[in-house]
Amino acid sequence: MKVGGFSFCREGHMASVKVMDQEAIRRAVLRMAHEILEKNKGVDQLALVGIRTRGVVLAQRLKKAIKEIEGADVPTGILDITLYRDDLTLVGAKPVVRQTAIDFDITDMKIVLVDDVFFTGRTIRSGLNALADFGRPAVIQLAVLVDRGHRELPIRADFVGKNIPTAKNQNVQVVLGESDGKTDEVIVEDLR
Repeated sequence: MKVGGFSFCREGHMASVKVMDQEAIRRAVLRMAHEILEKNKGVDQLALVGIRTRGVVLAQRLKKAIKEIEGADVPTGILDITLYRDDLTLVGAKPVVRQTAIDFDITDMKIVLVDDVFFTGRTIRSGLNALADFGRPAVIQLAVLVDRGHRELPIRADFVGKNIPTAKNQNVQVVLGESDGKTDEVIVEDLR
């Protein structure tokens, strides 16, 4: 069922609302790329680091948009934060640790940390701790596709694709073609 441009589904007790489609995500990434370039006055000393998994996809998309706008490549890295999580004991006895790939010196760089959903701030704190092991950037900025609120730590995003107010009992699911093999969309699910 569609109401006011949003798609509603009800499966059992879980309702979901599509809040962004493929075109909305494309426009948000393009706008964030422009904002990143404006705030940093171009690409000098600029680098992107995506948090696994969908943050990496978004960082690659931002890199492509920046290249189309500025005609220049920016270094882009991949960050796995698994071992930096404060809930590691809740993840499981054998958490899956994947590769971190930052093949450039981040010292004195303007790093834009990229993730898909910004919620409590704990994932970003883990990302900041992980980045500290690679050097001392001049500045670290945060770009997220969705900011859903409910911060538990004093961290804010510098670049936001869309602010989506949510209840704590809701889940925000970002689906991206490169990581999920499906058409891009952002869905808010009611978990009651």
